[in-house]
Amino acid sequence: MKIGILSRNAKLYSTRRLVEAAKERGHETKVIDVLRCYMNITSSKPAVYYKSKGVKEILKFDAVIPRIGASVTAYGTAVLRQFEVGNVYSVNESVAISRSRDKLRAHQLLARKHVGMPVTGYANRADATEDLIEFVGGAPLIVKVLSSTQGKGVLLAATDKAAESLINAFRDLETDFLVQEFIKDAGGADIRCFVIGDKVIAAMQRTAKEGEFRSNLHMGGTAKVIKLTPAERALAVKAAKVMGLDLAGVDIVRSGHGPLVLEVNSSPGLEGIETATGKDVAGAIIDYIEKDVKNGPNKISGKG
Repeated sequence: MKIGILSRNAKLYSTRRLVEAAKERGHETKVIDVLRCYMNITSSKPAVYYKSKGVKEILKFDAVIPRIGASVTAYGTAVLRQFEVGNVYSVNESVAISRSRDKLRAHQLLARKHVGMPVTGYANRADATEDLIEFVGGAPLIVKVLSSTQGKGVLLAATDKAAESLINAFRDLETDFLVQEFIKDAGGADIRCFVIGDKVIAAMQRTAKEGEFRSNLHMGGTAKVIKLTPAERALAVKAAKVMGLDLAGVDIVRSGHGPLVLEVNSSPGLEGIETATGKDVAGAIIDYIEKDVKNGPNKISGKG
């Protein structure tokens, strides 16, 4: 197969590993910066053009692997949709990526399908501040900017007064945010479940460094292999399916009333999970694509 990897940086660990795994299996790969793509939107010959170092070409792939950064979601998914119009297989489709990147929409979709999550509140009016704090059981609580990634824009309010100040400050800045229950039982740890298709193929527990509540590895957290319960595996797979993602990093926490989903990531990094588990996750992705591409493109309905 000829596989396109939609990534702005060919030197990133995840991108390099996907290239290596594909080549090991005899596939041809090309790393594509989506911001260098442009499109001819027509019903007769839909095409994606690419210009690099002054050379223009029409991109033709059997399959694409989107590694679209959060900062370029809108344009990146537009490029991916154009591949989909041309009946090119993608391991994750544009509508599923858009769902997962919109944190408010993602939480609403997960709630609709009865997926366990921390209690979450959202409002527009300043006079709803006290109600939002009450919804999530009071402080300590989490205030999460809707555009946050890798733990950035996720803040902990230790007291109701601090939460009120934080919420009102975000409102003054006209920044969209969620207010979320803080799961004390988790002890500063969460679990990244790497889902491919209908299976969790790897999992690691991430623990925040001392004095920090965010367990992201980019924030100095540490990771180790963890054994999941059947309920945790089922929850992670269900959350990915609700988003319509065939490839996902599902972050969950263990609470006194069972596992809860924090977030569903459509472009999960490979370095942390491969280092912690010793598993060839990149190879598993390519193996899955080899089988799933036979089912053809455009697998999901776009509902939700």
